[in-house]
Amino acid sequence: MRLRFDRSSLLSAPALAAVMACMVPATAGAKLFKWSGSSDIQTMDIHSQNSALGNGIHAAVYESLVMFNSRTLRVEPLLATSWQPVSPTQMRFKLRQGVKFSDGSPMTADDVVYSLQRAMSKTSTYAIYTQGMDRIAKVDGETIDIFLKNPNPVLLNQLTELRVMSKAWAEKNNSVEPKDIKAKDETFSHRNAMGTGPFVLKEWVPDQKIVFAANPNWWNAGKAEGNVTEITYLPIKSEATRIAALLSGEVDMVRDTSIQDLGRIKANPNLKVMEMVENRTVYLAMDQFRDELPGSNIKGKNPLKDLRVRKALYQAIDGATLQRVTMRGMSKPTGAMVSPLVNGWTDAVDKRLPYDPSAAKELLTQAGYSDGFEVDFACSNNAIVQDEQLCQAITAMWSRIGVKAKLRTMPAVSYYPMAQRHEASIALLSWGVPTFDALYTLQSLTRTKTTGGDGNYNLGRYSNERMDYIVDRVKTETDLPVRNRLLTEGLQLQNDTVAHIPLHNQMLAWAMKKNVELVQRPDNRIDWRLIKVN
Repeated sequence: MRLRFDRSSLLSAPALAAVMACMVPATAGAKLFKWSGSSDIQTMDIHSQNSALGNGIHAAVYESLVMFNSRTLRVEPLLATSWQPVSPTQMRFKLRQGVKFSDGSPMTADDVVYSLQRAMSKTSTYAIYTQGMDRIAKVDGETIDIFLKNPNPVLLNQLTELRVMSKAWAEKNNSVEPKDIKAKDETFSHRNAMGTGPFVLKEWVPDQKIVFAANPNWWNAGKAEGNVTEITYLPIKSEATRIAALLSGEVDMVRDTSIQDLGRIKANPNLKVMEMVENRTVYLAMDQFRDELPGSNIKGKNPLKDLRVRKALYQAIDGATLQRVTMRGMSKPTGAMVSPLVNGWTDAVDKRLPYDPSAAKELLTQAGYSDGFEVDFACSNNAIVQDEQLCQAITAMWSRIGVKAKLRTMPAVSYYPMAQRHEASIALLSWGVPTFDALYTLQSLTRTKTTGGDGNYNLGRYSNERMDYIVDRVKTETDLPVRNRLLTEGLQLQNDTVAHIPLHNQMLAWAMKKNVELVQRPDNRIDWRLIKVN
């Protein structure tokens, strides 16, 4: 299919106004960093909506007990300086002393205990990171214990995403519980922030800009590699406008670089591009729960419950064409639901079902849908690289086997809440693995949806007894060879049952001015402590 890119919005008034509004004169010694992406965050509340963009931006203000080193991806101390097991189900953490929140108040063990408990609350979507935790206890002013229901081999990995909030600040501002992301009611913590990190939130105008200023009370002030004193993020949906802002020098960096513009960016002597395979898999979720699909011409049953139908949809997708034409080479086709960086991945689970429209048609006939069927197909239009174009291409491919996908697209801010309400029959999604362990994917996407982190993003409501056993066993298995075999078995079971249709791992392309220095991470996050503007 012919792809067309609308450049009529090159001088889109709202986006350009947002860019111009942030071009303020720099004060003496100030180092400003302005960057842009395709979408805005949904909330500033650190326990409300688990999203990659939000978690990355939150880390400018809030810190966790431990973090992944941006260069080695190994867990290292942050707000905790050391940790040791007291027993197989009890881990003790020594807290960094002298840490203050940005208002000057000291961070205490009570704040850490409160924050981890807050992440475990009913309105939090961070249960995937608190799975296995039983209770949090203060030992003394500089020590806390995490008590586990069972041994947890990935506790430290999970803690990298659990950030610390001031208990007194939350109580003062009626934000003791996280904002319910599915509800319209707002809490103070939804639009405001106050943490221990390198920056403070100066301003957030949703869909226009987020401004951070250096935190003078940061415990590591003056010792970090970076030299930036103010950061401005501009969410610009239009690819053309976003790239125009970079080419004109109005922003220093674009994270979501439009792939059709990479050539001319690389040819610009004032710019550079950093590329790598992202730790993120783009895939399709399918409703395998409802007895009848809303809006389908098939009444009284759900075609997507039939494995043969799911295989047919899979084999009708020409992954090589998607990579070559739609993604212009900026993707790596995959048959696995995780990237090679993730524990549990193997070459075998990465093997895709072959593209075969004839076999797909035969599978539909065997399932009783020789004439095909109509199905709802939802897609974001500013959250995944080439998302709308991908969905258009897949829709055309499915039409060749008689499946009439009724495509609807919407921006991320409304798309993801809709998808989490299970209002899409088929949905394009992407999944990163911040823990770099396949349990995060299997538990979130393929475990039967119950409570906590089990099936918390299983939007098709897939259910398989063997999968549930594998996930539950892996949660507590401490024999690492056995655990790794189980992870691989779970990934293969997802493939064999076509719980989802994996498409590809995204390629990262960060475009920036040549005077900008930063570390590119495979989780597509900027390490705010390491940014240098020369």
